[in-house]
Amino acid sequence: MSTVWVTGAKGFIGRHLAIRLEQAGCTVGGIGHGAFPPEIARQSGLSQWINGDIGAHNLQQLLKLTGPPDTIYHLAGGSSVGLSLQTPVEDFQRSVVSTSALLEWIRNAVPDVRLVVSSSAAVYGDTGLDRIPEIGPFTPYSPYGFHKRSAELMCESYAQTFGLKVAVVRLFSVYGPGLCKQLIWDLCNRLQHEPPRLEMQGTGDEIRDWLYVEDAVTLLVAASKIASAPLALVNGGTGLGTCVRDVVQILCDILEQSPDIEFSGRTRPGDPFSLVADTTRLQQTFGLSLEHSLRLGLTEYVNWFKQFHIN
Repeated sequence: MSTVWVTGAKGFIGRHLAIRLEQAGCTVGGIGHGAFPPEIARQSGLSQWINGDIGAHNLQQLLKLTGPPDTIYHLAGGSSVGLSLQTPVEDFQRSVVSTSALLEWIRNAVPDVRLVVSSSAAVYGDTGLDRIPEIGPFTPYSPYGFHKRSAELMCESYAQTFGLKVAVVRLFSVYGPGLCKQLIWDLCNRLQHEPPRLEMQGTGDEIRDWLYVEDAVTLLVAASKIASAPLALVNGGTGLGTCVRDVVQILCDILEQSPDIEFSGRTRPGDPFSLVADTTRLQQTFGLSLEHSLRLGLTEYVNWFKQFHIN
């Protein structure tokens, strides 16, 4: 039986990943911020949970509880462009300092472990490209993007210098059940009141590569097989761009509503116009077929959202 750890296992993607790994027969240990009562932790796929920073002491405590991990999935870190603009130092601590501490602990304690790091398309910024390859260019728009890129470079350094086996997956716009923030969550909350008029920020033409959370988990699990020195890196997206205006319309169709939709034309700081993955390397490496179209994924999200509000 394989032992794996998930940092940030209490977060949106982390919970889905921990459950998938536990269902696959792994013993899953988790570490991150927030109380996690044992019964709830077990329901979330975790055999052990450490509430605290990603630091040597807490990692050593988890090691005592689970034994050496075969794979560590590093999902802890900053999770919001907006918050990084408000509190950039905190975002730096969460994304860069935590990654540095994890890499150094791995180097000294479990140098043979495979490390899979969740990064973000925010490292690219607004490139002007239809689909962005892993080679960049890199023009981050926010502290969040700069910090994710800094964490990637640290991983590259430890893989090259110390031979750590690392894979980085740059996730694009991940959504799905359990996501209680951002555009789709906000839209569902507003549309449940059946407004006659819907006012939105931006132009509506902003384009994103929408990746359903279970497909994101599939990519992260697959990435453990390519963790290597030097570092392996792959985009985590669908290669398909959909504008915000179309996402709004699909949600309205699913919820059988037809409000008048207006966009303010004002863009938010830190938001590039277009982020769509070039998935050439992804397909060459894994040959995976992602299971959720955008409409199917949004339908499953709406079904969860309705159940969430009933409960």
